[in-house]
Amino acid sequence: MTVLTARSRRRSLDRLRPPEAITARAAPKLRPLKIAMLAPPWIPVPALGYGGVESVVSDLTEALVTRGHDVTMFCAPGSRSAARIITLLDAAHPDEIERSLYESDHVARAFAFIDEARADEPFDVIHDHCGFTALAMADRIDTPVVHTLHGSFTASTSEFYEHHGHKAALVGISQAQLGTAPDGLESAAVIANPIDMTAWPLQREKADYLLWIGRMTEEKGPHRAIEAARAANVPLILAGVIQPGQQAFYDREIAPHVDGQKVRFVGEVGGSAKRSLFANARALLMPIRWEEPFGMVMVEALACGTPVIAFREGAARELVVDGETGFLVDDEAEMAAAIGRLHMIGPAACRTWVAEHCDISVVAPAYEHAYREALNRVPIGVAAYA
Repeated sequence: MTVLTARSRRRSLDRLRPPEAITARAAPKLRPLKIAMLAPPWIPVPALGYGGVESVVSDLTEALVTRGHDVTMFCAPGSRSAARIITLLDAAHPDEIERSLYESDHVARAFAFIDEARADEPFDVIHDHCGFTALAMADRIDTPVVHTLHGSFTASTSEFYEHHGHKAALVGISQAQLGTAPDGLESAAVIANPIDMTAWPLQREKADYLLWIGRMTEEKGPHRAIEAARAANVPLILAGVIQPGQQAFYDREIAPHVDGQKVRFVGEVGGSAKRSLFANARALLMPIRWEEPFGMVMVEALACGTPVIAFREGAARELVVDGETGFLVDDEAEMAAAIGRLHMIGPAACRTWVAEHCDISVVAPAYEHAYREALNRVPIGVAAYA
């Protein structure tokens, strides 16, 4: 690992699987690419605890290096990778996520580095995971940009993408996500978030508890998970981070039910503890009430052979095969009833679905194809100022 600092310079579900055209085109021996992987500046890659985007960046970067590409990752200090690492800011900023000061500083420095490299060792493509700054400024740099849409579309972000979306090759992470995109927004592909299956153990024999994991917010539904678990009379473990502004919700809706037996809260977990929680759970509960664009925790659970019971919201409709890898339900009562049918779901079927749709061995070639397609695009900056 080389570290540099700035100072030293089936069903609709199959849509998530890269089409045969992608894998077929990626198969011939093509020259390796020089890739600038632009990670967010908030949390080191990979994240020790909460950090979904950082996990995606880490798994994808490692796979691309293994496949022979020259990858430079611009990321927060403390990051680890087989790729060349360049840290541009003096510190990570986990408590200031999405603050424009740090994002714009990080992106501007990365663009300057990439511009300077054009004289000797130019990058073929920039893969942006940062947020908004890099996409907004993508027409100010000659290197093609592939921008992964990690978030959901709101009124504000839709307006942003209407204005700036044409500046890069956009990659959606689910059909559900793109279904909420503004009219006319073009995406280069839909590619599932990756997971390295080798890091997640298949557990066939389950312990007697249900699992909820995520951010402590109303739309994520920990209070609804408690109601469903209590109705089914099965213990529930809640895991996740309480971010700034979420303590009041936890104190009001969650804390009164935490008794250390029927309902336990274990806080933020990572590493082997997180994998063990997923692997041993009878099921992961996802009582979400929003159009979640992906939901990495569902993939992680399924990789361990753990079924998912989810509300019919967002990408859950694509990630859960009803009756095969879990159940799609409408409310807490249906969720409680589905807990009683978990014996119908085989752990191997859960893991097989993930291997076919989300494993890094499937996702990496899809991104390689997206990169090469981006190279064929007319540079926006050149077109604008010709």
